[in-house]
Amino acid sequence: MSEHNARSRRRGEELINAIHTAVLEEVAEVGVARLTMEGIGKRAATPRTTLYRRWSDPIEVLLDALYHMHPVEEPTPGADDLRGDLVRALRLMVDWALTPAGRAVASILTDPKGSPRVHEALFERVFANRGGTFTSTVLRHYAERGHFPAELLTPVVADIGEALVTKRLIDTGAPPSDADLKAIVDQAILPAVGLRPA
Repeated sequence: MSEHNARSRRRGEELINAIHTAVLEEVAEVGVARLTMEGIGKRAATPRTTLYRRWSDPIEVLLDALYHMHPVEEPTPGADDLRGDLVRALRLMVDWALTPAGRAVASILTDPKGSPRVHEALFERVFANRGGTFTSTVLRHYAERGHFPAELLTPVVADIGEALVTKRLIDTGAPPSDADLKAIVDQAILPAVGLRPA
């Protein structure tokens, strides 16, 4: 069987994964503004008609890929390790930022000529549905269990960890170390919710 025949018989999850991978590779090469169904289809070795059966345009394909590849932090079930859960959430962010999906999000957010529609859709359909910013899920989990007053969990506090990780990535061009992540948690996030590191 030729490679083309093998690829053309892909179904279900295997096909969707190939298309998601293809759209992220295409974005990395041509950018969001030049994304086309033809380019995605070629890269995925999939007819455009297959893409149009599921998505209306290339941005829809991209948003679907980003949604499915966006990680969500998992708080400790017993809610007994806030510091550790925050460090793990920031590590998850760092690891994700270095993936094709993370790089695609960065290109959307930093493109000065980017489409407001794409930017808004990213927040509404990916971030909001996948836990929001990194550390938000963990912080909400612990606030709901009385570890700190819920009113202290403001949008600014929810963004502190993510903002500092992003700044470190921009400033140094390298991912923050675990020591850096612990410092962000101990010196910024925990004090912001009235707690001291243990």
